[in-house]
Amino acid sequence: MAVEQNKQYVFLVDDEPIQNEMLKDFLSERFKYQFKTYESGESAIQDLGLNPVVIVLDYHLNAHLPDAKNGVEVLKAIKEVKPDAKVVMLSGQDKIEVAIESMKYGAFDYVIKGETAFSRMENIVNYVNEIDNIREANKTYKKVITILFIALIAIIGISIFMAMKLNSAY
Repeated sequence: MAVEQNKQYVFLVDDEPIQNEMLKDFLSERFKYQFKTYESGESAIQDLGLNPVVIVLDYHLNAHLPDAKNGVEVLKAIKEVKPDAKVVMLSGQDKIEVAIESMKYGAFDYVIKGETAFSRMENIVNYVNEIDNIREANKTYKKVITILFIALIAIIGISIFMAMKLNSAY
């Protein structure tokens, strides 16, 4: 699958298609990302080459399918392939142990399904977007500083060379 250069993706992985579509509709009104929905973790893992900005992953993914990976297993698999992936676990579980388990395996955040879930997801995606913007600005600043440093070294070198030439002329 060819990746278009300027496309940035958010993956929504939930075995409840209605949940996926509602979250996709909500977030796509607020962000210019491309949203891809998946009903299984295995299919999302196959598309990791698209380098999603955020992966929203249902904790109880495919609990009804005996051979499918659950959310934590998918999280582990994602982290093996893309250790820096920002995976947000989305779950109906409000138990602290579930959130801790998710974070232990590398989840970026944990959101409980409910009336505030969509606004929390909006805040998380916005936060990730800001982190990426800061990283890009930091890369630009590093390039500028490197160029200025090289220019300074060249000026110092030229000054030393000129001073030596002037000294040898006397």
